Amino acid sequence: MAIYIVGDIQGCYQEFRALLKQVNFNPETDEIWPAGDIVARGPDSLATIRYLKSLGSCVKMVLGNHDLHLLAVYAGIKKVKKSDLLDELLAAPDIDELMNWLAQQPLLRKIPNDEAYVSHAGISPQWTIEQAITQARFAEQLLSSQQRNSWLEKMYGQKPNNWLQANSDEEKFRFTINSFTRMRFCHQDLSLEFNNKEVPKLAPKTLKPWYLLSETLDNCTWLFGHWASLQGECEHPNVYALDTGCVWGNTLTMLRWHDKAIFKENCQNHH
Repeated sequence: MAIYIVGDIQGCYQEFRALLKQVNFNPETDEIWPAGDIVARGPDSLATIRYLKSLGSCVKMVLGNHDLHLLAVYAGIKKVKKSDLLDELLAAPDIDELMNWLAQQPLLRKIPNDEAYVSHAGISPQWTIEQAITQARFAEQLLSSQQRNSWLEKMYGQKPNNWLQANSDEEKFRFTINSFTRMRFCHQDLSLEFNNKEVPKLAPKTLKPWYLLSETLDNCTWLFGHWASLQGECEHPNVYALDTGCVWGNTLTMLRWHDKAIFKENCQNHH
């Protein structure tokens, strides 16, 4: 059995299928682990989410910020952005089933038999692995519950950006969502910074990529998407950056876990 971890698909369905074909992906024996943001901005979010759902238990995705935003749009909490190209998906006859399936997906997964984890944006440098798992399960439970919509409403906002200031359930929930799905850089005090999407060498000196501040990463491997400008370049030996910006005209990247082989598929110029 092979485990494949794929960066942000973002509705780039053709490239995703081509990548699976490249490795002779077999849903009977292999697993595909999308690192979040399976929808939005690409040409075919509907085909992408339908296909992943149809593959059943061999799909082990984690939620990204675009996936969560889609749930909020579906719930009527947010307006759809034109650039997200979600009209066809939101009008689909099976939208309810698709959104219920999406809401059941976790924020954090551990690769079996390895100290290796997948989340969309990373792990807060303020957390141990135990804290990260606890907080992920806490937030996932709320997102998959009957109270999903009221929690989706509470998800938006940048504060608290420091775990030490997250006191209420609502604050812990928001910090958790932001850490797992939105974070790139952190300040010196390890709090989250949300505005900078640059490559690290162009960022202000006061900011560091989350993965250079986390002591947890000395003892485990982390795989994440979200940060397209890195283009897969990450100066931490235990960290794999898998979002290479297919939706921006670059490539879709997939890593085969057991031998760390990397596979790429070029954007098919649909923009």
